[in-house]
Amino acid sequence: MAAVAVSVTGCTSPVAFYRPGEGAPDGPVAALSGPAPYVRARTEPPVPVATARTDVYAATRAGMLRPAVRAMPHRLYVPNARTRRVDVIDQRTLRVVGSLPGGPGPVVAGWDLRRLWSGGAVPISPRTGRVGRAAPGAGADAKRGPVYFDPSGRAALVPAGRWLGVHDPGTLRRRGSVRLPCTARHADFSADGTFLLVSCTGAGRVVRVDPARQEVTGALTLPPGARPGDLRLAPDGAVFYVTDAARGGVWLVDGLGLRTAGFVATGPGARDPVVSRDARRLFVLGDTGVTTIDFATRRATGHWPLSRGDTVPGGVSADGALLWVASPEGGAVYALSTRTGRTLHRVRVGGRPQAPLVYPQPGHHSLGGPGLYR
Repeated sequence: MAAVAVSVTGCTSPVAFYRPGEGAPDGPVAALSGPAPYVRARTEPPVPVATARTDVYAATRAGMLRPAVRAMPHRLYVPNARTRRVDVIDQRTLRVVGSLPGGPGPVVAGWDLRRLWSGGAVPISPRTGRVGRAAPGAGADAKRGPVYFDPSGRAALVPAGRWLGVHDPGTLRRRGSVRLPCTARHADFSADGTFLLVSCTGAGRVVRVDPARQEVTGALTLPPGARPGDLRLAPDGAVFYVTDAARGGVWLVDGLGLRTAGFVATGPGARDPVVSRDARRLFVLGDTGVTTIDFATRRATGHWPLSRGDTVPGGVSADGALLWVASPEGGAVYALSTRTGRTLHRVRVGGRPQAPLVYPQPGHHSLGGPGLYR
């Protein structure tokens, strides 16, 4: 057996191997309104690549649906800012099949994946489509910001202004709050769940919070002019990718050491990052389209032009083939190919659709927010 192992090792290909469809995007792409050229995004300066420490998204690969959600109908839950309801779209037939009560806030999946929460803390059963009643006083924070769930499932956390609301994860009743040094809205958790990193756009800072002790443990002020927005943890858990609409790119932030590890230029209005299903790329929306960043090299690898600057992303389909986005001004949602960036589907819903929740999703549990699963 030792001889066989040596022989196999000696035959390893010197060329990087990718399964079909998993390499860098290539070929022409199409904007929402017509053809557009493939554009290479500029990345500078290059940053060092950290050694892999863990696999954050190991449980969220294509087809890895838990038994609890496997039989759930595949739907898009689209909050509508004009009607203050949630439009429900069948992912297979691409038809609007329902309209549920909700608010202007996002729809998030509960920690155990069995329940959804719409704006204002209204519970929705994704299995039956039934809508429950919000617990008294539960929706005050949820109307102001997205709901996040502690990886342990013991608490729901809502960045609401200069406070981080602490809520019961099953009812969203408020339990307490954590005072923040600046106004925050977006967040993500470390790989081991020991801290939460929140961004303060106006203050140009990111703040680290210990969810177990419910206290702030540090803060990092980014360079002058920075306006940090939404963020995502890298698959190796080493850094957070923090979008910056003002600087037109993504900051790499070491949340444990509270220091920057580089900056990747993606274009004006960088915002709303989404991790690909295979966890090899990060999709970053901007004013002119979607930029792809390769996690392994920490470089921008391509740009998919979109004609609508108001587009907001929702999430990736369970099989990883589609990236769903919404156009508030256009009153429609679109499905882009995650391989080429082509617009494959369009569903008109009217009003002002916001980021759609794509459900069900692979993962052991949900961290809430705009489609965070682990």
